[in-house]
Amino acid sequence: MAQNPNNRHVVPNANGGWDVVKPGASRASAHTDTQQQAIDRGRTIVGNAGGGELRISGRDGRIRDSDTIAPGNDPRRSRDTR
Repeated sequence: MAQNPNNRHVVPNANGGWDVVKPGASRASAHTDTQQQAIDRGRTIVGNAGGGELRISGRDGRIRDSDTIAPGNDPRRSRDTR
């Protein structure tokens, strides 16, 4: 299965705050002060890009959660019901 180019990761920034990063990218898609802001921004970015996975890392860098994001223009309004 091919990697979805819309996927993003929420990771801690070494200089403080949180980044939303596309796997393999040299710079962040977004930088925020809090993890929750980064999660919200990441969901928006992935949804607008056509849907994909948002992986959320803790301060230790380990993935602690993931969220499947539906396309932003999906008329069905489907949601991740976990």
